[in-house]
Amino acid sequence: MDRVSQSVSTADRETALLELAIELSRELHPARRLRRLTPDSSIERDAGVDSLARIELLLRVEKRLGMRLPDHAVLSAETFRDLLAAIDAAPAGTLRAPPEGPALESGTNAEEEWPESAETLIEALEWHAQRHPDRAQIHYLADGEMPEAITHGELSVGSRRIAAGLRALDLEPGRTVAIMLPSGRPYFETFMGILMASGVAVPLYPPTRIHRLEEHVRRQVRIMANAQASVLVTFDEAKKIGALLKSLLPGLRAIVTPAELAREPGGGSLHARSGDLAFLQYTSGSTGDPKGVMLTHANLLANIRAMIRGCGATPAETFVSWLPLYHDMGLIGAWLGVLCAGARLVLMSPLGFMGRPVRWLRAISAWKGTLSAAPNFAYEICATKLDDADLRGLDLSSWRVAFNGAEPVHPETLERFATRFAPYGFRREALAPVYGLAENSVGVTFPPMGRGPRHDRVKRQEFLEKARAEPAGLEDARALTFVGCGSPLTTVEVRIVDEAGREAPDRVQGRVEFRGPSATAGYYRNAASTRRMHDRGWIDSGDLGYMAGGELFLTGRTKDVIIRGGRNIHPQEIEEAVGSVSGIRLGFVAVFGARDARSGAERLIVAAETRVTQREIREKIVSKICDLSTELLEAAPDDIVLVPPGSVPKTPSGKLRRGACRELYERGELGQKRLSPGLQVARLALSGLAPGLARAARATGRILYAVWSWGTALAVSGPLWLAIASLPGLAVRRAVLQSGVRFWLRITGIHVSAAGLSNIPVERPSVLVPNHASYLDSFVLAAVLPPRFVFLAKKELDRSAFLSIFLRRLGTIFAERASAEQGVMDAAAAVEAVRAGQGLVVYPEGTFRRAAGLRPFKLGAFLVAARAGVPLLPITIRGMRSILRDGQKVPRPGRVSISIGTPLTCEGEEWNAAIKLRARARAEILRGCGEPDLIEAEE
Repeated sequence: MDRVSQSVSTADRETALLELAIELSRELHPARRLRRLTPDSSIERDAGVDSLARIELLLRVEKRLGMRLPDHAVLSAETFRDLLAAIDAAPAGTLRAPPEGPALESGTNAEEEWPESAETLIEALEWHAQRHPDRAQIHYLADGEMPEAITHGELSVGSRRIAAGLRALDLEPGRTVAIMLPSGRPYFETFMGILMASGVAVPLYPPTRIHRLEEHVRRQVRIMANAQASVLVTFDEAKKIGALLKSLLPGLRAIVTPAELAREPGGGSLHARSGDLAFLQYTSGSTGDPKGVMLTHANLLANIRAMIRGCGATPAETFVSWLPLYHDMGLIGAWLGVLCAGARLVLMSPLGFMGRPVRWLRAISAWKGTLSAAPNFAYEICATKLDDADLRGLDLSSWRVAFNGAEPVHPETLERFATRFAPYGFRREALAPVYGLAENSVGVTFPPMGRGPRHDRVKRQEFLEKARAEPAGLEDARALTFVGCGSPLTTVEVRIVDEAGREAPDRVQGRVEFRGPSATAGYYRNAASTRRMHDRGWIDSGDLGYMAGGELFLTGRTKDVIIRGGRNIHPQEIEEAVGSVSGIRLGFVAVFGARDARSGAERLIVAAETRVTQREIREKIVSKICDLSTELLEAAPDDIVLVPPGSVPKTPSGKLRRGACRELYERGELGQKRLSPGLQVARLALSGLAPGLARAARATGRILYAVWSWGTALAVSGPLWLAIASLPGLAVRRAVLQSGVRFWLRITGIHVSAAGLSNIPVERPSVLVPNHASYLDSFVLAAVLPPRFVFLAKKELDRSAFLSIFLRRLGTIFAERASAEQGVMDAAAAVEAVRAGQGLVVYPEGTFRRAAGLRPFKLGAFLVAARAGVPLLPITIRGMRSILRDGQKVPRPGRVSISIGTPLTCEGEEWNAAIKLRARARAEILRGCGEPDLIEAEE
């Protein structure tokens, strides 16, 4: 028999399916009373099985019945009877592997050029279309398996046809056009066609179930209203409700399909400029307060170039993706990034992944994928839910970088995935947790490629009480573990801001803020949210984290967005809907996310106050809440908690405290009987006394330290300047400087330790090259180095009368940076000074910046050492950036370590010797400074 349905009775199939659904529902919602399930029960509303849980149900059904179910039937099924029909029609068999991908086209190699100078996405596409029009840019796996190739030339021509159609509709430059299309050729051509017509694209996520199209579109109306979309490009079924859409959106002039829109290109083509808006990225999920992130061509290309450099992508890459094109990670990170790089994109539908997650891995194996990206939940599903039989023949050895982002990254998931797929050629070093958000186009931080994930174990009590991420030992069983998301991309600056609004030092938790050319100017037609986002030139990400050694570690969120299954859910709309349920106290509903300890995924929790105590009525209330939530989100809550009045915490002004509600829920205390008001006040006062006093003490301490550090600096610098300006003898003046600096460092709590001083030659001069992180670097070096050393300084300092006298009396050598001719003369003077017996200190980076990282070394110091024939010593300074980084006005107390390396001698001819010296010195400093390498980014 060729069908399982012929060997298993209908009654047995029905019984097995419902038993599995009940089992899964109880696991998903242990605290909720389960409705009686029948074949006509709703999979989502009655069983609480959302799109992610359907994957688990699919796997269990197939394992129990020994069969394969068609993806579309499983994902689109409304009731269990629909699933039974799919089971009846399903043949027994195994999953078909995708066909092997074609070899890269002739001429594609890692050294090939890509349009780095393009100012718009249109220019980038046309650059490729003119040079290699027949090269496939996209291979779309139409049902998850069958490939359709789309070349650069085809994409260009198809996009021009769409642009011509939009111009025929009199689309004005800068007007928005909404796209509600599934992944595929029409989507790509429509998106680029909008840009070619000088329009602004507004991607919307398409419905997963056509028979619920109207319900889905109603949820998108608020986005289209905010975007003021004049045209909606969609598929045939959506046109059937065109009258409804136009009645709700008076500004919507046309609803068309790509086929209807396309026409032969005519003249009068409009060209976008780099500063023009390219598209609006709206958050997915609930849309009560639509926020459309405005992204220009310049924003996008700045971020794409930084990401290409950050991961070392070349035209020879193959990026395999199932990520949706309405989301920034799939649209920018996958498609547009690959387009600009000239690489190959192998794309499958998100439904192809959701229906059969192993298809993602099989596509990487078949097409020799080198890059791929997914949210954490996808890695977790693959690590824990796939059957070994589905993995036979899998080869993941080509997978160079496995990006993990778009939602919190969990260390357990990374380790489970690496362990599970190591036998299939996957290397743990390929795992790359990254951080990004639409407000910065997409990418913010990348880790070093090939390093693998970095986990940071910190002391729990120190972190929870003082927000300090103190490293914990392996023996500390209560330690918290955070995943490193890498260092800022070359064009991005990141800082951590503490509760007082100051930039925090390393290993102190605070708000994550960023700025750079890829950052949005704000939200479209939402001035209030735009104002809240900006902080004195920086953008508040809404996330919490800390920096350690130049790497970002995310620890939580300050905003209330819930990330579930890769989707962003805003709680306000659900709270309003639940508040309207009879028996629920309006305004006393909290919706929040709570982490599932087993899977690492975020669970959606609804807590609602009610005075109802009768069991039957409470069950009806829970059922109604489940229905409302499912209607709004196409997903049921993971738990619904009915609590007595006064249980949902609020601020004195009446605002919901969702974070406090989450903490009560995770401790199992939500809804528990409270103490009397008097005892509550007393307990609250006692619990808040110590933290309040500590905060006040810290704030007072910061103010006092600022006054003390600046006051003592002024007190010391005046006499020190006079002494240096008047005392005879260079050696005496330098000794006075050293004593004065040591005294100031000591009284301000800046502890400096030095190792390797004995490496400095005594009998002959030498050149010292330290890394540069702060204005105080020269002072701490002056405090520890022998007085016979002189510093090379930039010429601008000599133009200040106050500094010029001070520095010249100390023998400082000045170098001109603006004039090449003068720079050569200054270098010659430095060589002569060294030959005359003078020791020299030169910062080979030339300057420093606020963000951590070792910049490229200039060759000057190494040429001086080579020409003078003297040894060169690398110096590594650690801790200085946290004490006083660029942009800070007040130093912080802390510890600085200075490590002086062994002398490096010249080898070979002068020029080659200098180059070798530079490479050896920089490698040693990079090993010791604990900061990321910025050489690839800036050279």
